[in-house]
Amino acid sequence: MSTENMEKTEYGADQIQILEGLEAVRKRPGMYIGSTSARGLHHLVYEIVDNSVDEALAGYCKNIDVTINPDNSITVIDDGRGIPVGINHKSGLPAVEVVFTVLHAGGKFGGGGYKVSGGLHGVGASVVNALSNWLEVRVYHDGKVYFQRYERGKTMNKLEVIDTCPIEKTGTEVRFLPDDTMFEETVYDYDVLKTRLRETAFLTKGLRIVLRDLRTDPVVEKAFHYEGGIKEFVSYLNKSKTALYPDIIYCEGERDGVLVEVAMQHNDSYQENTYGFVNNITTPEGGTHIVGFRNALTKTFNEYARANKLLKDSEPNLTGEDIREGMTAIVSIKIEEPQFEGQTKQKLGNSEARGAVDNIVSTQLELFLEQNPAVAKTIVEKSLLSQRAREAARKARDLTRRKSALDGMSLPGKLADCTDKDPKNCEIFLVEGDSAGGSAKSARSRATQAILPLRGKILNVEKARLDKIYANAEIKAMITAFGTGIHDDFDITKLRYDKIIIMTDADVDGAHIDTLMLTFLYRFMPELIKQGHVYLAQPPLFKIEKNKKVWYAYDDDQMNQILNEIGRGDNKIQRYKGLGEMDAEQLWETTMDPERRVLRRVVFDEEYSSEIDLTFNTLMGDKVEPRRDFIEERAKYANNLDI
Repeated sequence: MSTENMEKTEYGADQIQILEGLEAVRKRPGMYIGSTSARGLHHLVYEIVDNSVDEALAGYCKNIDVTINPDNSITVIDDGRGIPVGINHKSGLPAVEVVFTVLHAGGKFGGGGYKVSGGLHGVGASVVNALSNWLEVRVYHDGKVYFQRYERGKTMNKLEVIDTCPIEKTGTEVRFLPDDTMFEETVYDYDVLKTRLRETAFLTKGLRIVLRDLRTDPVVEKAFHYEGGIKEFVSYLNKSKTALYPDIIYCEGERDGVLVEVAMQHNDSYQENTYGFVNNITTPEGGTHIVGFRNALTKTFNEYARANKLLKDSEPNLTGEDIREGMTAIVSIKIEEPQFEGQTKQKLGNSEARGAVDNIVSTQLELFLEQNPAVAKTIVEKSLLSQRAREAARKARDLTRRKSALDGMSLPGKLADCTDKDPKNCEIFLVEGDSAGGSAKSARSRATQAILPLRGKILNVEKARLDKIYANAEIKAMITAFGTGIHDDFDITKLRYDKIIIMTDADVDGAHIDTLMLTFLYRFMPELIKQGHVYLAQPPLFKIEKNKKVWYAYDDDQMNQILNEIGRGDNKIQRYKGLGEMDAEQLWETTMDPERRVLRRVVFDEEYSSEIDLTFNTLMGDKVEPRRDFIEERAKYANNLDI
């Protein structure tokens, strides 16, 4: 989005407003950065980068440089105006010191420093300072380099001039080392930062962000710079699919103080992927901006289809779901005072955003459709196919419900259910194949463990419409066993098992089945994953016997560790090719016994939902080339390949 038309406001020492002190951050860091896990660690970087992005949104910053140093400290450099160095009259301190040592101090609280801001709550710089072993800031301003150092939030020296610089050079450089007494993990993941910074660059048209990792030899460096902004974001997300038309539909405008930018394109898949952003912050739970976008889309397409006789008078209107099938869309708005709702503050509540997005998208989309009748016809035809498939799926679903009600047998016949009826105590194993299913049924604890054997590989839902999904026997069995329904019918309170455990062979086929299952759960029952109900069982790869004693190893490293401990001579080592090779007792003690087993909980971070969607598209979609690139890029991380 162009920033030239945004009001350039005064930004001096007195625009920094102080709200309250900094004492609580080190006592309760989770309140300020979400957690002290790896996620919170990476959040420190985002807080500093977001301050630089705010300078870009205000029209002053073109470049941001982020470096992971060999000691896992981080350096962020921008070429914005530089944090003000003058004295803030309310505190008597230099403004830059206020920014880094006082909580809720910054140019984002009505002091006129920024019109819109992405920095979350404006607490960023001081919180990062409080949670760092040390933090150093350099400000380039008026031909001088100002410097200050802090340790665990405490100021170590007065702001001083340490050097000169060209008069035209401005900006801020922040370097910090996270406090290892505060965080569970202090090693930065390059790929996690890369994902977030790429997204930030897409959302800030024209901004160049460079990420550099000095811990590797050779140094890894990646630059993100997208003059096309969110149009290029849509192209990136659609790269594993086939677009139905070449041009990305793009709408941009301002209404009621809300800057609106929307880009969308349909592809040949059956999934809708719409992502909302407010001041560059993702809104996984949507909100008024997404409601406005969807209203405009449904209304405009139906009016166009009626006016151009693509919909007969006797046919019902297209639903929003029909029109959005196979659509990738980015809805990005900039608003001065965002109001967030919900416990997690991930849903926008501003009513003016709904009207602004609805108005701008309706007007500009109508014009686009009139000027591009071939594209309009393609989208309407895809929507009509979706409408028919949805009707067939509804009939199949209703039939399933009716049969269940009539015969009183709602559970699938091959399910070996558990006797305990309290879902909190119960778990279900989804087992590949009948032979492994037989072993699992013999091994299980009947009171709390249910077994559902699945025949072969389930349907790849990434390539199927709802009617095909409802017609698939294995998927129907899972839907019925879980009890929650799917999609719009999903109700987590009806979940019959606290743990859903995918148990497959520890080989390439097993990994493929895991991916198919996770694709289904992610697309149709994502709440199960979000609320921590989905797990992957970890069957051992090796059985080691010596002098009638038995050890199990779950990977090569563990096997070598065991062999080093017990001695390498006179050992009998068996490599399991599948669950079917274990008898019931072995399966119980290695993979199913809650006291001894290893389970991996499946989690996903909603902040990275666009990247997760892209990964599923890449792995399970039709295009071979993106999949090959994905595999080649990650081949170095592969282990336990059965070649």
